Amino acid sequence: MVPRKLLHHRLAIFVLTTGVALAACGGGDSAPADTLPAGVGLTVAAVPSIRWDADNYTASAGDVTVGLVNEDSVRHTFIIAKDGKKLPGFKLDVGKKDDVDSGTIALEAGTYTLICDVPGHQNMKATLTVS
Repeated sequence: MVPRKLLHHRLAIFVLTTGVALAACGGGDSAPADTLPAGVGLTVAAVPSIRWDADNYTASAGDVTVGLVNEDSVRHTFIIAKDGKKLPGFKLDVGKKDDVDSGTIALEAGTYTLICDVPGHQNMKATLTVS
């Protein structure tokens, strides 16, 4: 039979080590994924295989809040071009998986091209129709 004092000592060690092990399993130091702000009028996702999640997007004319979500494991940027010219002062950037970025831009009715300008991502193009 184990002496009562030794039994209490073993029980205390068990409780302490179990508590430490359980604490190590909880949440860790990884933060929850960022989220886009309310009122986003256009959401575009970069997805694996270096592409956008759609070939065509739509938005309403005026101030458009654009949200970029990175579902891929590499960095992506997001610019908007009209008639082959990048719209100045607007660029979103997501560096790693689950990153998000957003910004607001004034868009008139028309057709635009959505582009990732990271070198090697030249195939990441989609059409945006604004009405």
